Amino acid sequence: MNWDKTFKLSDKVVYEKVSYTNRYGITLSADMYVPKGNGGNKRYPALVVGTPYGGVKEQGAGIYAQAMAERGFVAMAFDESFNGESGGEPRHISSPEIFAEDFSAGVDFLGTRPFVDRNRIGVIGICGSGAFALKAAQVDHRIKAIVTASMYDMSRVIRNGWQDGMTAEQRSALLDQLGEQRWKDFEKGSPELPQGFPDKPTASIPEGLDPISSEFWEYYGMARGHHPRSHGPFTKTSDLAFMNFPLMNFVDTISPRPILFIMGEKAHSRYFTEDAFKQAAEPKELYIVPGARHIDLYDRVDMIPFDKMSDFFGKALK
Repeated sequence: MNWDKTFKLSDKVVYEKVSYTNRYGITLSADMYVPKGNGGNKRYPALVVGTPYGGVKEQGAGIYAQAMAERGFVAMAFDESFNGESGGEPRHISSPEIFAEDFSAGVDFLGTRPFVDRNRIGVIGICGSGAFALKAAQVDHRIKAIVTASMYDMSRVIRNGWQDGMTAEQRSALLDQLGEQRWKDFEKGSPELPQGFPDKPTASIPEGLDPISSEFWEYYGMARGHHPRSHGPFTKTSDLAFMNFPLMNFVDTISPRPILFIMGEKAHSRYFTEDAFKQAAEPKELYIVPGARHIDLYDRVDMIPFDKMSDFFGKALK
């Protein structure tokens, strides 16, 4: 077996690479982890796990999926459409609607496995996929419980800027630029894609990066979490969709299905989770991991509260 993950395979799970299509006909690639010893007619609760924004299933999402399988869940980490090993052209498009749909496509797949109880399916979204998971759950009642970790609301940050600091004039200028970019892309025949993380990990963080970019480089650009399929940035005109597609507008309607919001005490992204928690209706819980930064909830197995998540899903998916 060609094991290409950033973590070791557990001897407590059975791993299988799978694929399926979403409702747009795009083939998604995923890694499914099943508790070892599966046999007979047992039907497990199941979890769909989304990657950090710009990441792939071989990184943090796979760590989460494997850890939850060790705790008795069938768990599947997937690559979003247009990214990783999943299909879709052009490559590295980001689409809030399709990324939310990809969670529901995962529910389609897991809910038709003979060893999964389709009435006990939850989702986990890390970083940007936390908001996509919540968006999917707003309309997909088959999703019975949701966990977000280090959530980023990409529609908010793209439309309003960091900490909502973008002015109306700045937004208008950005939309003008993106409109011009569409003409450039059309004439070129392919969308403009910013430079991403290097093909091989670097030994240090490049000089001149701001603190947030430096943190992401530490994970994606260095040996800690580097993977050659994790490009990072998305096509420039992908931002247009996020400008026009709020992710949190109906988060209160997820109730009475429960949501567990997890964030690091020292995460630069805290305000996304704190505000989403305020918007959500009961039942909901906010869990703060002491000392954790944003990226620490990608891979720090000594900090990620897997037992907390297992207890949450055990009760929500009983």
